[in-house]
Amino acid sequence: MEAIVKAFFDEKPNANVVKERVTFGTSGHRGRATERTFNASHIYAITQAVVDYRAEAGYQGPLFLGFDTHALSRPAWECALQVLAANNVPVLVEKDHGYTATPLVSHAILQHNASSSALADGLIITPSHNPPEDGGIKYNPSHGGPADTDATSWIELRANAYLLRELNDVSLVPNEEALAHAQEYDFTAHYVADLNNVVDMQVIQRAGLTLGADPMGGTALPVWQAIAKHYELALEVVNIEVDGAFAFMPPDHDGKIRMDCSSSAAMANLLNIKDRFDVAFGNDPDADRHGIVDANGLMNPNHFLAVCIDYLMSHRPEWAASLKIGKTLVSSSMIDRVVASHERELYEVPVGFKWFVEGLHEGWLAFGGEESAGASLLTRDGKAWSTDKDGIVLCLLAAEILAVTGKTPSTYYRELTQRFGEPFYKRVDTACTPEEKAAFKKLDSESVTAQELAGDAITAVLVAAPGNGASIGGIKVTTENGWFAARPSGTESLYKVYAESFKGPEHLDELIKSAGALLSSVLKE
Repeated sequence: MEAIVKAFFDEKPNANVVKERVTFGTSGHRGRATERTFNASHIYAITQAVVDYRAEAGYQGPLFLGFDTHALSRPAWECALQVLAANNVPVLVEKDHGYTATPLVSHAILQHNASSSALADGLIITPSHNPPEDGGIKYNPSHGGPADTDATSWIELRANAYLLRELNDVSLVPNEEALAHAQEYDFTAHYVADLNNVVDMQVIQRAGLTLGADPMGGTALPVWQAIAKHYELALEVVNIEVDGAFAFMPPDHDGKIRMDCSSSAAMANLLNIKDRFDVAFGNDPDADRHGIVDANGLMNPNHFLAVCIDYLMSHRPEWAASLKIGKTLVSSSMIDRVVASHERELYEVPVGFKWFVEGLHEGWLAFGGEESAGASLLTRDGKAWSTDKDGIVLCLLAAEILAVTGKTPSTYYRELTQRFGEPFYKRVDTACTPEEKAAFKKLDSESVTAQELAGDAITAVLVAAPGNGASIGGIKVTTENGWFAARPSGTESLYKVYAESFKGPEHLDELIKSAGALLSSVLKE
C-alpha cells in the first residue's frame, strides 16, 4: 500500500484527459492513484469546489468530515482538511481523529440542522466496498444525504476548472495547522445514544439474542463495540482487525478483494461461524450497506428489504398511513406485492439512493431501499434519521424483527413467498457497442412494439420512474408475472439486464433470453 499512497501524492492528473478529470457518479468521485484518477490534486480541487458551493448556498454551519479505513482515505482526509482550514470553514471530525461511518455523518448533519439556522453539510472520504487500492469522496449537503445531480455537476465543473489551472487558486495550509483547526465531535456516542429512536433497542436487549457483527475492517467497528457496551447486548464483534490492505478478507467471486457484505464469497468468514449466533451481520467499510446472516446463510438483499417493509408496516403504529415506501426500479417486485397488501403507496425511482433523500428528509417516505443492500428509514415517531444509507440500523432491525416475531429474517421471507409467490431474480451483463449505449438515451415508451415477453402480455414499458418521473437511463418492461430492466454501464462497454420471474427459474431464463432479443431489436433501430 506504500506505493499507492506515494502515487496519491506524486502522480498529477491531466485535466485535459477525460479519464483523469473529476467525475461524480451515483456515489461521488472514485478512482485509483496509480491511474491518476484519485490523487491529492483531485481532493484539493473537489474540496475547494465544495467550499465555493457551500458559500453560494449560504452555509455558515460546520462541515462534518469523515473517512473510512481504505489506505488512501486518511491521506485524502488530511488533504481535504488542509483546504477547509485555509478557507476558514469550521470542521468537525471524529474524536482522536478516528474514522467515521457514512450514516453517522448523515445523522450528525440532520441533528445539527434541526436546531440551527447555520446550515451544516458533510464530506466523506470512502470508495465504499471497492478494492483496497481504490479511493473515493462524496458530498452530503444540508439535507444529510447524497448530493443530487445539480450539486455534483456544479462541484465537478468547478473542480475540473481548478485542475486545469493546476490548483493555482486553491487555498492550502500545512497539515499540522489543518489538524489543529479541526474540532473534535463524538459521532459514535451521539449516534449510539439515539438508536432507540429508530430501532427498539430495549426489545432486543430483553430477548437476550446472541448477535455477531463483522465490520469487515471498516468504520462500523467502534460503533458495534459501543452498541454492545451501551445496550449491554450479547453481541460479539467477530473481527477487530483494521488494515488498509484488507489482507484478512476472503476473495470475492472474481478473485478480487472487495468488502461487499452482499456477497457470500466476501462474507465467508462470518458464514463459517454463523451457527454461533441467532442472527449476525456484516457492513462494508463505510457502513452504509448491510449483510444479514442467519441459520440459512446470507440473505439476498432484495429478500431482506421485503421483510423489513412488511415488518415495519405492522410494527410502527406511530407512522401515518399516508407514508410512502421507496424502492428502485431494479428491486424485487415482491416489494410491490408487500406494499400493496398493506394498502400503502409505492414510490419507485431510478437506481441511486439520492432519489430517496427528499422523502426521508421531509418525512413523507417511511423507508427507502435499493437492491444493492442499502436502505434507511424514519425514526419510530416518523422523523428523519439518516438520509444516507444506514447499514448499522438495518442490521439492528434484523435483530428487532427476530426479537419481536421469533422469526429469523430468512424464515420471515419464506412466509412472504407462501403469501405472495416466490420470485427468481438475476442480473446479466451484456457487451455492447458505443452506438448501442447511445441508443439507450433515445428509447421511449413507444420503442417496444412487441405485445408479449416470455409468453406473457406486456403490461408496461417504462423509460421514466413511476414514482418521480425521473429518467431511468434505460428501459423497464413488465408483465403480470415478471419484468426486465436494462441500462448501460457508465464505465464499461456493456449494459446490465436485471430480470425477475414469479413463474420459476426456467421462466426467468426465458425472460432474459426474450429481453436480449427485444433489446437487440430496439437498440439497432
